[in-house]
Amino acid sequence: MTHRPMPEFPAGFRWGVSTSAYQIEGAATADGRGASIWDTFAHSPGRIADGSTGDEACDHYHRYAEDVALLAGLGVSAYRFSIAWPRVQPSGRGPANQAGLDFYDRLVDELLGHGVDPVATLFHWDLPQALEDTGGWLDRDIAARFAEYADLVAARLGDRMKLWITLNEPFIHMSLGHGMGVHAPGRMLLFDAFPVAHHQLLGHGLAVSALRARGSTPVAIANNYSPVRLAGETDADRAAGAAYDALHNRLFTDPLLGLGYPEELGLDQALIRDGDLDVIAAPIDVLGVNYYNPTGIRAAEEGSPLPFEIAPLDDYPRTAFDWPVVPDGLRDLLRQLRDRYGDALPPIQVTESGCAYDDGPDADGRVDDPDRIAYLDGHLRAVREAIDAGVHVTGYFVWSLLDNWEWAEGFTKRFGLVHVDFATQRRTPKSSYAWFRDQVVRP
Repeated sequence: MTHRPMPEFPAGFRWGVSTSAYQIEGAATADGRGASIWDTFAHSPGRIADGSTGDEACDHYHRYAEDVALLAGLGVSAYRFSIAWPRVQPSGRGPANQAGLDFYDRLVDELLGHGVDPVATLFHWDLPQALEDTGGWLDRDIAARFAEYADLVAARLGDRMKLWITLNEPFIHMSLGHGMGVHAPGRMLLFDAFPVAHHQLLGHGLAVSALRARGSTPVAIANNYSPVRLAGETDADRAAGAAYDALHNRLFTDPLLGLGYPEELGLDQALIRDGDLDVIAAPIDVLGVNYYNPTGIRAAEEGSPLPFEIAPLDDYPRTAFDWPVVPDGLRDLLRQLRDRYGDALPPIQVTESGCAYDDGPDADGRVDDPDRIAYLDGHLRAVREAIDAGVHVTGYFVWSLLDNWEWAEGFTKRFGLVHVDFATQRRTPKSSYAWFRDQVVRP
């Protein structure tokens, strides 16, 4: 397979791959780790597509050195991983579990020893179950608990961390986990899930302050964005698109950048105490952008509880997740963020971008995944076009290094540059691994 040469990216551009703790680590009860909401959810019948759990996942906890060697062979300059809160604080409170921190200490040193920058996400959805039992993100006190946890991690790892990411995709955790119940913890609150948004953002702001008090910077957050593609041209369609945009793309960004919550959402202001918005708007050094696809929107049918309706985007190729592949959506999103927030927008790093396909080894053991190569090629070119248009983008992380345990889909969706045989834990780099290594220009 031949490809056009990839255009050059700015000097110092950060090339990386991303993973998350519950999706790859396994070792669910090792060394004092407590239960998370995903342990509980995955062990609840009917919640996971194939009935699997993350108890073993990719066994990264025991195989991290092998996986870091794969990172080194890939040639990336950074690795974004997440720290499992229940490994550090099994009950979500109190002193650190040193055995849990020891694992991340070993991982960080292994990364640095191979010339790979560690980029740590503090919360990638695996809340300690003990905190969920007392209200979880619906309880305001959790913001202080999160800041305490951030301080414990920074005290141990902050001298070597190259970038902190406080939260991963708080919109997805709110909407799928608390609004619609398809992710852990399985709550179905619809628009009554707003306290989860506010308390996540408040926790983020308090964590930023805790990290800076330790002298550990820079700091970011990773938001999921999905630009709106209108499926109609009426005023009602445009109003629906604006409502969805405010909910998905602005709810977790406007207040971060000092603009408060979008007024059109009509959120319950009683939850917001004096000083909260100042805490939330603590300056960040990087805005993490996770992008997978745009969302088609049209006006909702009369009587719908929602002000919009999701419309299919039919004119694009699809991934195994049935998501449309729209590289231009990433370019448009990056430009939209620049145009919307102007000088208030910090430098952007694309902290997740990737695709699931049903790829596996052939008779010779090779794993060819041309669709993933085409996906990455298109999305990297879209980033380059955004940079050419003046957007300050300083990094791109592929989701994901490894095929992993894909949340409610279990082991049925494969996002990795590296194929994992979950029965044997054998790792096999795919064709996309070699392409990313060879085609992307690095410093």
